[in-house]
Amino acid sequence: MLLVIDVGNTNTVLGVFAGVAKVHPGESAQHDPRYERLVAHWRVATALNHTVDEYGVLFRSLFSMDNLDASGIKGIVISSVVPPLDSTLRQVCERYFKLKPLFIEPGVKTGMPVQYENPAEVGADRIVNGVAAFEKYGGPCIIVDFGTATTFDCVSAKGEYVGGVICPGIGISADALFQRTARLPRVDIRKPSRVIGSTTVGSLQSGLYYGYLGLVDGILEQLLPEMGKDTKVLATGGLAPLIGTASKYIKTVDDFLTLEGLRIIWERNASARREVAKSAKPSETDGTKSSASAKSRSSGSAKSSASSSGSGSSAATSSSSSSSNR
Repeated sequence: MLLVIDVGNTNTVLGVFAGVAKVHPGESAQHDPRYERLVAHWRVATALNHTVDEYGVLFRSLFSMDNLDASGIKGIVISSVVPPLDSTLRQVCERYFKLKPLFIEPGVKTGMPVQYENPAEVGADRIVNGVAAFEKYGGPCIIVDFGTATTFDCVSAKGEYVGGVICPGIGISADALFQRTARLPRVDIRKPSRVIGSTTVGSLQSGLYYGYLGLVDGILEQLLPEMGKDTKVLATGGLAPLIGTASKYIKTVDDFLTLEGLRIIWERNASARREVAKSAKPSETDGTKSSASAKSRSSGSAKSSASSSGSGSSAATSSSSSSSNR
């Protein structure tokens, strides 16, 4: 099984993919099974103050809850936008799963060229979403990820990460409104029954929901002409079902897009590792043969030396014996 972890500022999403014994085009029957079936997924709060053991116990508890054996995990891949947690999660993987995780970072093979002026600035989750969207839906496409911040990520028809837009998430907007006003209460973010609110709570919910829906559609309306016709628009993230389904432009809501992207990148890097291992085998064989030949020559030299030594010794004995007789 493969464990994928998407670490966000507010929530951390985990998923477990099981292997599927299916031969894909261009692969041999001996090819390792691909992890294509999502068998479990969980969403937990991202806690910066959690220790390695606290996270380890939490992850193990989630596995037990779904009757999954943690020892069955053969690989772990992590996308994180919270750098202070990276070291903690790395230790969790090594201590509780006995595995070294693959972090999505510069140098990891994603298969997607990044056209940002500074590619290192792009969040790992944005690249992961782009990879999954292009693999599943093709390009050009726009991915709207409703997280702590809402991101609009653009992928070209050639599968290049072009760039995008970042704006405050709807949760941040609601928190700011509550914290900066004395008499407005904190409210649940949901679609109200009507636009005109007849209570303070209803008015707040209407403003948050329809205001944010207008923001999303307004940005997409500006992006689509730049991206060109036939651009696919899809949404993911915790609030994607709430906002995405009401948008004029979002046609697909994919709750597990980021988890799928992590799986795809893991497979691509696993394939690269297999190719490296495969290409290394002939040279290793040649090295073994050379070593064996060297040992053989060394052994032969040693035997010749011993033989010469033995002859010299016999001659010396014979000479000594002759002198004695004389």
